[in-house]
Parts: sequence; C-alpha cells; structure tokens
Amino acid sequence: MRQSNLFTKTLKHVPKDEVAQSAVLLLRGGFVYKEMAGVYSFLPLGLRVLSKIENIIREEMDSLGGQEVVLSALQNKETWLPTNQWDDKNVDVWFKTALKNETELGLAFTHEAPLTKLMKEYISSYRDLPKYVYQFQTKFRNEIRARSGVIRMREFVMKDLYSFSKDLKEHESFYEKAKEAYYRVFERLGLGDNTFLTFANGGVFAPFSHEFQTVCEIGEDTIYLNEKAKLAINKEVFNDEVVENLGFKKKDFVEKKSVEVGNIFTLGTRFSDALGLVYADEKGVKQKVIMGSYGIGPARAMATVVELFADEKGIVWPETIAPFKVHLLALGDSERVREAAEKLYKDFKKAKIEILFDDRANAGNGEKLGDADLIGCPWRVVVSEKSLDNNTAEVKRRREAKAEQIALDNVVGICKT
Repeated sequence: MRQSNLFTKTLKHVPKDEVAQSAVLLLRGGFVYKEMAGVYSFLPLGLRVLSKIENIIREEMDSLGGQEVVLSALQNKETWLPTNQWDDKNVDVWFKTALKNETELGLAFTHEAPLTKLMKEYISSYRDLPKYVYQFQTKFRNEIRARSGVIRMREFVMKDLYSFSKDLKEHESFYEKAKEAYYRVFERLGLGDNTFLTFANGGVFAPFSHEFQTVCEIGEDTIYLNEKAKLAINKEVFNDEVVENLGFKKKDFVEKKSVEVGNIFTLGTRFSDALGLVYADEKGVKQKVIMGSYGIGPARAMATVVELFADEKGIVWPETIAPFKVHLLALGDSERVREAAEKLYKDFKKAKIEILFDDRANAGNGEKLGDADLIGCPWRVVVSEKSLDNNTAEVKRRREAKAEQIALDNVVGICKT
C-alpha cells in the first residue's frame, strides 16, 4: 500500500471526551473514526488489524471443530420470551424497534436464544451431536455509559461460539479444549504474558465460569491475581470459601485492574429447557442438550494490545496483528531517493512482505517519522540522501530505540526474519 493512496489521515487532536489511551491513539493514527459515544467505524488500517485478530481466532475455533455461521442481528420478540430476556427488567441493554406493521423487534445483544431455536431444526438424535457453531457478528448493547473507547462500545463485533453436547462429560471435555484454544489465541495476539484465567460467577449450572482477564490500568474490572499460579479470581466471587476451594489463601493474591478479553460459560440446559431443545438417545429416550458459550471481542482485544504496548510516540503492534509488517519511508524528494525507495518497495512486494510505503510528496521528513511511530508497524525502513551515500537504508524495529544502517541488498532479508 502506498501511503499517498491510503484512505486515512493521522490527526493531531482527538475528541476531548476520550480518556483511554487506546482510543486516542487509534483515532490519531487513523485506525478508527468516532461516530458518537460508543460507536466507531473501522478505517482501512483498523480493519486490517481487526481482520488479523479475527483470523487468529477463526483458526483456533476451526481447530476445535467449530463451524462458522452468521446469524441475524434483527431478533424476533417471540424468540426471547421463553428465556425471560425480552423484559427490560431482566435485560436492560436492548435496542428495540418495530416493523411498519408494528411487529416488535430487537437488535441482538447475544445469540444463545436464537441459535438454540435454530438448532431445533437440526438436532433431533444423538447422532446429531456434538455441534460447535461460532460467528463474528455485530452485537448491540444500549449501555448507559459507553466509555474507554473501543474497549466498551454500544455496537461491536463479537466472536461467540456455542457448544451443544449430549451430556455433561462431553461438554466438559470440549470446555477444556476451548480453554486451551483461548490461551493460544491470546498468546498469538501478544497478550499471553498479561492475560490470566479468572474464576467468576458460574450461575446455577456450574460452580464457576471462566474469564480471560488482561491486567491493564484502563480496565473496568477488578481481579485478585496469583501470578505464580497464573490464575485470578474476579472481585465478585473473591471470598475465603472460593479461595480455599481453589487451594489458596487470600494473602496469595494481589488486587489488579483488568480488561475482560474473553469468557467461557457452562450454560447447562437453561436455553434447552426454555426453548425445548432435546434429542433422542440410543434408546430413543428424550434428553436435554447441554450447552456452553464462548466469547471474545476482537476490537476489545485490539484496544487492549494498544493500551499495553504503546509508548510516548504511539502504537507498538505485535507482528501477528500489525496492519503492515514494514513501514518504508522515503525522506527527501530527490530522484535517487525516490528510485531507491521504489526498488525496495517492489522487492518487499516480491518477497510477499506486507508493506506500507510513505511516498507522500506533501509530507515533511518529521511528519513521516512521527506518523511511522504513531502507526506502529513492527519495522521501519528509511531511505534518505544520507543513507544512500553509504548504499544503505536505516532499519529499526519499532520496539527498539536504535536504528542500524543495512546494505540495500540486505534490507528485505533482515525484515523477513
């Protein structure tokens, strides 16, 4: 991508109501556009990052045997009445609307109920189970206060996977596999060292649910962390009984602020009971389907990465999700700088390395260097009159302070590692 053609601009100023560093940097870097509080559009740079996060998650969900679908966002009131979730007293985040014929509709805030209803058409026998279905779908939540930028939004994409199992043993086996897949996801996103399995309220069907909490000062959650054991307990269930049941003492934990980047729940038969999802076992006896729910917010993960790794100059992306691996800058407008930079650009493309080429004629050297730090690609390559005097380019990793002069013929190979 040539930066002169890139649909975005870096900004010097952002809305004054943005307090989260991630929101400020994503806006300034031209990754997102703020439509209103809690509602953001993803521009080309932001969409590239978001898509890479989604692809990592998709690969891990596929490895579990998950099959991808996309369910409707518009929801029938009748689907939600059996679960008592249509009532605003029970669910206070609905966006509700109506058709012109006055039929009430809602914009889905989650999809357990509609997927359970759908599965009644496809599950009738033990031979139909287990089933693992997931989606990346826009959710709508009418939050009273939307804050922390893209960490908490009113409109956002969620990866939600749902498991349908014959019995608790089959469910628990998959649940543990899903837990391991989540570990792999966060490791691949660069969050592995800061993200901890967290015990939370499990509701009526399990002693605990499990959250994946990333320690982060901007976080809205409070956890108690045992870093040695690499686990945490959510504040809502942190008491002597829970701590002792897990084999620890309260003094083993320290309080931390965190962002919930994922969660997994045993739903049991709550939705099967409400919507009549059953199957016939080997003897023809009707049995209830056991369900689980597994969620990750890709945009929230994206913002959490920014919060954790940004420095005073801008964003620092891990290579796995960076919009481009290399940011190539041509400093100065001489013909030999342009020619050398163009050759490098073609060499990177030939090597199939994702590259953003700052070829802008109307941007000064300082602006180009500042924008490169702000955008945060893992490698920066600078071609200038000074470097060409030595037949080199200046190569620097975004995470490192010192640049090196690398022979032009070796630049692509260095960045490929």
